[in-house]
Amino acid sequence: MQLGLKASTNKTQIDDRLQYQPDVFEFHLEDTDFTTTGWQHLIKMVSYVSDQVPHLVFHHPMKWHDQRCELYTNPTINPALHDFVMQSSIKLIKLAQDVDGYALIHGAYKNNLPKIVTNWSTVAKAQDVVFERMAQLRDIAPDNVVFENGTSPVYAYGDVEFENRIIAANLPLAYDVSHTFISLHGNNDALIESLQHLKSQIKHYHLVDSMGQHHDSLTLGKGLIDWRRVLDELNPQASHIYEINLTDQQHCQEMLASHDYLLSLQK
Repeated sequence: MQLGLKASTNKTQIDDRLQYQPDVFEFHLEDTDFTTTGWQHLIKMVSYVSDQVPHLVFHHPMKWHDQRCELYTNPTINPALHDFVMQSSIKLIKLAQDVDGYALIHGAYKNNLPKIVTNWSTVAKAQDVVFERMAQLRDIAPDNVVFENGTSPVYAYGDVEFENRIIAANLPLAYDVSHTFISLHGNNDALIESLQHLKSQIKHYHLVDSMGQHHDSLTLGKGLIDWRRVLDELNPQASHIYEINLTDQQHCQEMLASHDYLLSLQK
């Protein structure tokens, strides 16, 4: 059971994680990391971490100037946001390629129907746009990008027909277990079916517990996800990290507690 930890580019956070000798390290990036100064610092931290951790993942910024970085952003409605989302994604994929890691791009984030309709009039059209853009990004470096599910109807896991479309599109996947659990309203049986269905295309997991109602990012064992069953369905070739809400961002105790919980289940 590999240990996967996450931090920003803040060196105090990074050093906290590195003392536990993780197998996987995921950088949680912000829009400021894509300024000239921010990028220089990121490259410095990437060099620092890559000397100590074999596998790196770069989580694309969730927001740009307080706007959610949705991949479905319409360039005629919000050209600046669209340009940032696409250009930063491409830049991140090329960085991941340089270090043989993964750039993690969200297919969509939260369920915001008014915003979806404002951009593309229907969810189906927004989905078409997202699939087209994911294919474009994948083709830059197919081994160095993964696409994560959210709780938005534009790109969520749990629906068999939609998952069939993902499989047919041959997309490399990141799978957030809690996001699927929330999309399925806390149904463990449906979660297991989804994990089984997409297993062969999943390259990276976010392991995080939830009560199944909203985005709560709980320590493993504190929510309603049946981790004994989930463990059996994880792709052994994939990496994972624990994406848990921390009491203190400088200390990853909740991530370590989640790891210990899974180890106890394995025993």
